[in-house]
Amino acid sequence: MSEFRTIGLIGPPNVGKSTLFNRLTGLRQKVSNYSGVTVEHRSGRLRGTSQVILDLPGVWSLQPNSEDQHIAVSILKGTQPGVDKLDAVLLVVDGTQLHRYLTLIHEVLACHLPTMVLLNMADELHARNGFVDTLALARDLGAPVTLISAARGTGLDAIDHFLKGEHGASQILPVLQRGGNAAGCVTDCHTLRHSGAYRRPHHSKFTRALDRWALHPVLGPFLCIIAILAAFQIIFRLAYPAGQALTNLLNNFGLHTAALLPDNLVRAILIDGMWNGVASIVGFLPQILCLFLVITLLEDSGYMARAAVIADRTMGRVGLNGRSFLPLLSAYACAVPAIMGTRAIPSKRDRLATILIAPFMTCSARLPVYALLIAAFIPARPLLGRFLGLQAAMMLALYAIGLLAALFTAKILHSTMLKGPGASFAIELPNYRAPRVRTVALAILDRTKVFLSEVATVILVLNLVIWFLAHLPFHGTQAGDVGSSILAKIGDAIEPFLRPLGLNRAVGISLLTAFVARESVVSTLATLYGSVNIGDALRADIGLAGAIALLVFFALAMQCTATLAVVRRETNSWKWPLAQFAYMTVLAYSGAFITYRIVSALHF
Repeated sequence: MSEFRTIGLIGPPNVGKSTLFNRLTGLRQKVSNYSGVTVEHRSGRLRGTSQVILDLPGVWSLQPNSEDQHIAVSILKGTQPGVDKLDAVLLVVDGTQLHRYLTLIHEVLACHLPTMVLLNMADELHARNGFVDTLALARDLGAPVTLISAARGTGLDAIDHFLKGEHGASQILPVLQRGGNAAGCVTDCHTLRHSGAYRRPHHSKFTRALDRWALHPVLGPFLCIIAILAAFQIIFRLAYPAGQALTNLLNNFGLHTAALLPDNLVRAILIDGMWNGVASIVGFLPQILCLFLVITLLEDSGYMARAAVIADRTMGRVGLNGRSFLPLLSAYACAVPAIMGTRAIPSKRDRLATILIAPFMTCSARLPVYALLIAAFIPARPLLGRFLGLQAAMMLALYAIGLLAALFTAKILHSTMLKGPGASFAIELPNYRAPRVRTVALAILDRTKVFLSEVATVILVLNLVIWFLAHLPFHGTQAGDVGSSILAKIGDAIEPFLRPLGLNRAVGISLLTAFVARESVVSTLATLYGSVNIGDALRADIGLAGAIALLVFFALAMQCTATLAVVRRETNSWKWPLAQFAYMTVLAYSGAFITYRIVSALHF
């Protein structure tokens, strides 16, 4: 029998399916949209072969209740436009929770495709004294079954044999052929336990003990807040100094390079127009990666699901439930994938509400601006001893402003245009486990590549455009003066709108460039101020009141064309993104105006 060409990888959420996909394909992956819909999928080639593996959306059953699950079912049935019919299926389930997935196993086998059942987390199953007789289960199901550990990379040899279509005498597991006996399979956990083929693992004593604290109605939220405070302390105690050192290194390199070049227009373009702007934003890479490190550790340890349960108690008061928590949490990285992640929310009403409030979450692109202004205007002094500093508290306050604005907006939406009964919320809580170094490292590497690719493309081009506008017209071989440039005229036109906020035209110009990339505010200011230290220049130009007003404005404003575009795509209408942009702009301007007046009145 020849090897299968197109293989579908399917299973419930949070069973290690993506980890296995990464193991099987390595870096030979691509992400795209299914034809005619906005659901993304990943595909990749199996290492060393031409076989294509499709990572299908997570499903609990083949009775779909969301767009993602409809897509998965359509692919299994071979009716999805633009997708090749599957030759075989790899069905991944959690081996420690086999009793929960037998219905799904039967449904997938009933699709009459060659299928291999992969019981993941074999290491955890054995550690908790669980047992599965894979041969007995394979005989009952009429399909090959094997135990694997995607995280450790063990047990994957059987997958290779299956995908090559090998089922001779050397293969001990049967392979279900098209038209096999899956539809009539009636295996259940009672039968398996009675025959001695299955023994449920013991509950994790550590997980049970820790959940008494983590899920406590009072202590649970308190512990969650402690974790967040610790994250911000790490950012300012460790990541910020590392970022400063990186910035100084890059600036020194630029100075030494400039000294070797003749003093002309070419040097100005290379050093001032390109290098200084990019170097100023790359210096914030340690802080951004630190934020992703914390999120990845919480997710891989199993705590993130508990945070969703804790959040559900609060979110229910504004008309949402815990299903919105994970998309909103991922918005702290970037609002674009967060909005796309709302597809897993079955209720259209809750999905739309989550889409509209997601941009209020403080994405990583805002972090460089926060870090710059806080470091320049807020003294590095303790607030609660060594546990919490004033700078970290200010950062936390900005995150809180965004969160409170999101909850306030959700309450308004569900009291007016999105009225309706609340949806129920259920989530499976995985056992706590030590975060896997490989998983964390790959996540950090991926974010580094994304950030640096954006710096190398969007921000670099934007810096060059800003620099040219700031120095045109040229005077021979020398760059023109910023004060009489084209950019200065643009700044003069918008400055009257910013003066009530205590801001000047340089800040106004940087806010315009933020629509392309929020983090470009820092590099734009670096380009406009030239060799002058940005912090010193801002202290002289806008003062503390203007700086805090700017922070509030930046915390609440939309300022992201990519987010507007994805909202348009997900809602299939320009009505919602335009209304969202107008609402957030008015809210940001009003908040900044009130903040400026209050801080000025206090004479800070």
